Amino acid sequence: MSSTNKTEADSVVVRFAGDSGDGMQLTGTLFSNISAILGNEILTFPDFPSEIRAPLGTLSGVSGFQVNLGASKIYTPGDDADVLIAMNPAALKMNYKGIKKHGILIIDTDSFNKSGLDKAEFSTDNPFEELNISDTIQIIPLNLTSLTAASLEGFELDNKSVLRSKNMFALGLVCWLFNRPVDKAIDFLQNKFGKKQTILEANVKVLTDGFNYGHNLHLAVNTFLVDKSKEIKKGRYTSINGNKATAWGLIAAAEKAGLQLFLGSYPITPATDILQELAKRKDLGVKVVQAEDEIAGVTTALGASFAGSLAATSTSGPGLALKTEAIGLAVMAELPIVIIDVMRGGPSTGLPTKTEQTDLLQALYGRNGESPVVVIAASTPDDCFHYAFMASKIALEHMTPVILITDTFIANGTSLWKLPKIADLPAIAPNYVKPDMEGVNVSSRNAETLARYWAVPGMEGFNQRNGGLEKDYNTGAISTDPLNHQKMVDTRQAKINYISNKIPDITIEGDETADTLVISWGSTHGHLMTTVNNLNKAGEKVALAHFNYIHPLPKNTEAIIKKFKKVLVCELNSGQFATYLRSKVPGEYKQFNKVQGQPFNVAELEEAILKTVNSL
Repeated sequence: MSSTNKTEADSVVVRFAGDSGDGMQLTGTLFSNISAILGNEILTFPDFPSEIRAPLGTLSGVSGFQVNLGASKIYTPGDDADVLIAMNPAALKMNYKGIKKHGILIIDTDSFNKSGLDKAEFSTDNPFEELNISDTIQIIPLNLTSLTAASLEGFELDNKSVLRSKNMFALGLVCWLFNRPVDKAIDFLQNKFGKKQTILEANVKVLTDGFNYGHNLHLAVNTFLVDKSKEIKKGRYTSINGNKATAWGLIAAAEKAGLQLFLGSYPITPATDILQELAKRKDLGVKVVQAEDEIAGVTTALGASFAGSLAATSTSGPGLALKTEAIGLAVMAELPIVIIDVMRGGPSTGLPTKTEQTDLLQALYGRNGESPVVVIAASTPDDCFHYAFMASKIALEHMTPVILITDTFIANGTSLWKLPKIADLPAIAPNYVKPDMEGVNVSSRNAETLARYWAVPGMEGFNQRNGGLEKDYNTGAISTDPLNHQKMVDTRQAKINYISNKIPDITIEGDETADTLVISWGSTHGHLMTTVNNLNKAGEKVALAHFNYIHPLPKNTEAIIKKFKKVLVCELNSGQFATYLRSKVPGEYKQFNKVQGQPFNVAELEEAILKTVNSL
């Protein structure tokens, strides 16, 4: 074959797709971790079915992992792929529309037999013609399964283990395609399979053979060079997913506050990794209870909060519904607790492994009575650390439940994260009662913040009972007095409202002189930021306001919104944040909504925003 050219690129998108058992998540994770070590910006999007094991080769069983590598700042995992690796016909059929013009398509021809084509519901024996795949796309057909089997001759492995190793051949080939050294991948494999020597040696052999196969045969016209990002500041970095970052944010907050961290939780997709990560951290004094159900999870955490711990519970939408009564108890008892809701597709069991922003109104209002809580939302996998830390700080300093919203997209996705120093994190000062305070009892409040003082049981002179019945404002005793109840309702809301003084103002990104303001919240920031930047570069005047603090809203929210003639709210639901904004800042809000279990893509956002910009 002819020699291969090296093409320099500012960013490149790679998508691995195959059966759930083909190891696409591991392959994608290894490739993105290698790229992070080499100094690239990364953002990933794992996308897999909810079935534990869908039938082999079927459309419902396709698992994917997409990664965007950047030589400069990137905000999304990318829309379409420069390179697609399709391990079977079903993976091709589910992903072929997402290949860029002049992209590269790598397929395992061993799986493109009659059985494979039938399972993927092809009607002919030529899937490329049937799908009308552009002739601008370079197709690299490889008998990947056969090559893997040949590579592992002499290893005492059963056929199933041999087949499971073909993802490493694909990884080696992609490492060659992107000029990535395989030694970094070998390091990861040694950590993962170090206790299984035969499996380790087999994977290393196949990985190396895949790299050499591409190198020796010059399989592609071009290979890709993505330089180190010049925007990465000096420091220690790692790639981290949102769930792990959330767990470490809680750990850092407990350390900063001088408290023990307690998590009471019940396993639920896609939040379980938070429970698992914190369960590993006994060395840091973390206590974890895997409760028998969601209700027990939150109530054990509430008991730990009453006892003086930084308490948290993690869940997803169905679990948040079950926790609502106990969250209402936390509001009435005015105890600090962090509730993490990793949103997924709903309602009910819904789409357990897909992403949405559909729990917002549940987080804001899903409790009986006037039951205000703080609601904040993370934007990226790495900033889940920051917002878990800030959720803890707000809870402890203002004696309130805080609901931290993430979602499947950022919980499972990874990005580059600079490890912070504990000394550089903000101080956390729990709102403790002090024995030398005059005229203070267990119901007394800070005069400015209205936060109830925290009297941990066992403090002399502050014996107490706490519960869900209304309390007298002055004494803390049970009260059914109408005027007292009104005062308590008003006070609990005013306590939350005050927190707007302690959170950052909204800042405008993009063109501040624009007539059109786009509003986003939570995990949609990256896609909207990329879109607005693209439109600004094309000469369109568009601004962006992104919200992480939802309740209370930042103090300058109304002033920002009123500056613009047109306001477009973009969210992955049917309009929940737009509905909420109308109640807080009345006005006309246009909407762009998507509820498909998938994140936005930049192309559809550009179309929606331009439609608003050009509207009368």
